[in-house]
Amino acid sequence: MSDSLTEDNQGKIDPSRWVQDYGDLLYSIAYSRLNDDSAAQDAVQETFLAALKAKESFVGKSTERTWMVGILKHKITDLLRKRFRETPSDKVDILPVEQEHPYEQVGSSKGMWRPNRGPSEWGKDPHKSLEDSEFRRFLQICLDQLPERLAAVFTLYELQQEDAKKICKDLAVSATNLWVMLHRCRRQLRRCLELHWIEGEPVSRRNSE
Repeated sequence: MSDSLTEDNQGKIDPSRWVQDYGDLLYSIAYSRLNDDSAAQDAVQETFLAALKAKESFVGKSTERTWMVGILKHKITDLLRKRFRETPSDKVDILPVEQEHPYEQVGSSKGMWRPNRGPSEWGKDPHKSLEDSEFRRFLQICLDQLPERLAAVFTLYELQQEDAKKICKDLAVSATNLWVMLHRCRRQLRRCLELHWIEGEPVSRRNSE
């Protein structure tokens, strides 16, 4: 089925082909955000149900694929908000990176990076790295290591691209608290990626050369 439906041919929408045409795509997106097979499958099923109920209102201003992904995004956002609210705040433990002491504590070098503890060179534009499937795999591994509340916030803001004010309102957190959580996530993710991905390739590959 064509992925470029317009207002003139909206009547040709065929829900019987949705699973075949969009099932794998929607599941891939859902899993990358939720990191849970059951939750990802539920999000896709809810997307199909919502699309079925709303199919008469589809007027072809975007492709059917874009329309489907948009519905899925809302379902994922709802699940992330629920995950955040249902996870006690005391479950957010000290992150591994926060237990490290990368700076000199005394002497003339106090406050400076300790040897081999400073940020590693990534080798290329981080935005271009996201186009690399292997890099995305390691990013997912690092996201998996974050506590659920922090992972939910990071995913909402960075991957779902939700508005910060809306996140604060929906999650009942202050702007300061949101930025603190995001800062903690970014520090831990960067450290994790430095351990697995340096200068544009996996550490394991570099060590084997």
